Amino acid sequence: MDYRIEHDSMGEMRVPADKYWGAQTQRSFQNFKIGTETMPQEIIRAFALLKKAAAQANHGCKPEKMTAEKCETICSVCDEILSGALDDQFPLVVWQTGSGTQSNMNANEVIAGRGSALAQKALLHPNDDVNMSQSSNDTFPTAMHIAAVLSIRDRLLPAIDALIATLLRLEDENAGVVKSGRTHLQDATPIAFSQEISGWRGMLEESRAMIVGALPFLQKLALGGTAVGTGLNCPPQFAEDAAKILSTLTGVPFVSEENKFHALTAKDALVFAHGALKALAANLLKIANDVRFLASGPRCGLGEIAIPENEPGSSIMPGKVNPTQCEAVTMVAVQVIGNDTAIGMAASQGNFQLNVFMPVIAYNFLQSVRLLADAMTSFNKNCMSGLTANKEKMAQNLHNSLMLVTALNPYIGYENAAKTAKKAYRENISLKEACVALGFLTAERFDEVFHPETMI
Repeated sequence: MDYRIEHDSMGEMRVPADKYWGAQTQRSFQNFKIGTETMPQEIIRAFALLKKAAAQANHGCKPEKMTAEKCETICSVCDEILSGALDDQFPLVVWQTGSGTQSNMNANEVIAGRGSALAQKALLHPNDDVNMSQSSNDTFPTAMHIAAVLSIRDRLLPAIDALIATLLRLEDENAGVVKSGRTHLQDATPIAFSQEISGWRGMLEESRAMIVGALPFLQKLALGGTAVGTGLNCPPQFAEDAAKILSTLTGVPFVSEENKFHALTAKDALVFAHGALKALAANLLKIANDVRFLASGPRCGLGEIAIPENEPGSSIMPGKVNPTQCEAVTMVAVQVIGNDTAIGMAASQGNFQLNVFMPVIAYNFLQSVRLLADAMTSFNKNCMSGLTANKEKMAQNLHNSLMLVTALNPYIGYENAAKTAKKAYRENISLKEACVALGFLTAERFDEVFHPETMI
């Protein structure tokens, strides 16, 4: 492999000749051979947006240092990063310095190296130009917030909305279908299937509202705090200008965090937002479990709904088909709930003026968003969109349910209704037969007052 010699404040380093990064990236690449988890692409894209906005803000604040040529070149390279053209230039793992300094320098060095190549001269310095008015301590938390907001807006919310739309369609299609309700995994009073579906829809709508409610906290940016929150080496107007430029670039109303000391050391906005993601995960786990239990069978389970048969379910049992999409959703939910614990613990480690667990927070948060969005899209496409009600089985279960006796409470009282249900169960007879045999109602009066379909 061909190499070139790069240097930083610690000396010289050999860097692969076909890479734009410099000595600091190379040191991190060599010193942290830990795991396979590289810095999420969402963070890399966020850094590109951040560096582009910073260059433009610096050009406005101090054009004598951030010249038009430098600004335009930085912006051009950032656009290349955003397009994915330079993905192979960002090799660093999550398990590095807790401030994310090496990933910030990776971005700085790649932009400087590529920019100088485009200019065909040594135009850009990674620290003096690309990192002007910045520190890793304020850029990495800023990139985290940008990545979190954009991934929620562009991936998660559309996936939630699509699944909600499917549930609304299913509600309409199953209007008037009455089935047995269940509480404590035991038979309960009747419910309309559309009502059951509306419960699932309501869970998603509530989770969506919680996630959207967390966005304003994520839209506050640490940029401008530099090393410890004091804004050392940062022009007074830089942070506000950069936030406005980022808002224009993304369509998101980003603002400069007023208290930069809070912005650098606390990660509560990410904890709060991920709590909403955990709530969504919990709701999805419940919905997926409901679906697979209602579809259980085909002969020995509940069998009240049918879901698409996507692939063989067993290597030994011919003809077996399993609710695999439900299983994938529940596994994703468990992972997200686990991620929430990691994020909460990491956020508690804001010692003095800086949190140094930021890469693991970013990795887990963005993984949760990605998994939830992908799982909902797959669940919607491969399961819920093809869900149908087994109306005959629902009716059979409904009319075989002893809890229909609740409809008799106003006519024979709670205790007599309980006696009726127990006799029917013990002797394996109908509620009507038990009620008449006990002398609580005549057969004719029972038929007058007993209408399960009106109990919803």
